Amino acid sequence: MEPIIIIGSGLAAYNLAKEFRKLDTTTPLLFICADDGCFYSKPMLSNALEKGKSADELVMGDSDKMAADLNAQVMAYTRVEGIDPASHCVNTSSDETIAYSKLVLALGAYPIIPPMAGDGAELIYTVNSLTDYREFRDAIEGKKHIAIIGPGLIGCEFANDLTGAGFSVTVIGPDKTPISSLIPAEVGAKLQQVLGERGVTWQLGTTCTEVNRHAGGFSLTLANGQTVQADVVLSAIGLRPETVLAEDSGLKVNRGIVVNRHLQTDKPDIYAMGDCAEVEGMVLPFVMPLMQQARALAKTLAGEPTEVSYPAMPVMIKTTACPLVVAPPPGGVAGEWQVVPVGEGLKAIYIGKDSGQTVGFALCGAEAVKEKMALSKELPVVLP
Repeated sequence: MEPIIIIGSGLAAYNLAKEFRKLDTTTPLLFICADDGCFYSKPMLSNALEKGKSADELVMGDSDKMAADLNAQVMAYTRVEGIDPASHCVNTSSDETIAYSKLVLALGAYPIIPPMAGDGAELIYTVNSLTDYREFRDAIEGKKHIAIIGPGLIGCEFANDLTGAGFSVTVIGPDKTPISSLIPAEVGAKLQQVLGERGVTWQLGTTCTEVNRHAGGFSLTLANGQTVQADVVLSAIGLRPETVLAEDSGLKVNRGIVVNRHLQTDKPDIYAMGDCAEVEGMVLPFVMPLMQQARALAKTLAGEPTEVSYPAMPVMIKTTACPLVVAPPPGGVAGEWQVVPVGEGLKAIYIGKDSGQTVGFALCGAEAVKEKMALSKELPVVLP
């Protein structure tokens, strides 16, 4: 029997296999992954420093343990360089051609790095994997000041984590307030204030145009004419779905790898899930959608075709200095934010213009986030 091949070893890949093994204990499973195949939670990378966690301490199982637990084979340090949908085969970096019965692309996403001039531009760090985290942690050892390019969700989580671990941080970006794509300006300003009190300096409404090596560290030139000195520079601009392999193999690609509600691509027996997949025009790089996909696709692979559905899925943002939970309103839905104080924080409700109903919210502060469950019940489902 040809195996089900899963390309990847992240949360999407391993959680799919866990769900599948609840339904089918014997069908061969083969993971092919470019890294070491260790199982860890990528969201934990942006709050591990304050907790004193090393890269090794974040590992929940190495490739041998995962293979044993899942009755599977894990091919680590191996890249899939091509897919032949017609012959149901993949070609690997080790010059093997391996046949599959079903193929799942759990390729994840890669960091966006903005174009910048300067002799230090190529020395900017990103943290999107356990290896990245290990290298970044080594780089900041004994250092004091970290510059973060990007005031979005990940940038703010790292700013919170680094200041909690005793570092001085400057966050740079074009937004007027932090996390402006997900939360209203009033909530962003509150987060900016709290993290500022924690030790974050903000350079907003501008961009970094040049990074040069300077005095054992770096000098960042900003579009507003100012400069920032830092020991290490971290880029947290955002992520882009990994689609190159799919596109090169003739699969339909838009922002992500285009799949239907069964998570199937436009080629027979090839599926995609997680950060690389686009379902009904949506790319949702969060854990809750991933888990919904894993449960649905596991059933489909086990012979029970099941469409994925998304309930309301609030996102807990790991800014512990200012607890924050967000349920962004659906894209394209007209409406307005209504913001009221709750304790020392804020409650923001997005009211749909046509429905007059709550279609999104943002809660910041310890008192406000207690309303998460009640407000979640008012939200429409994301994908019925």
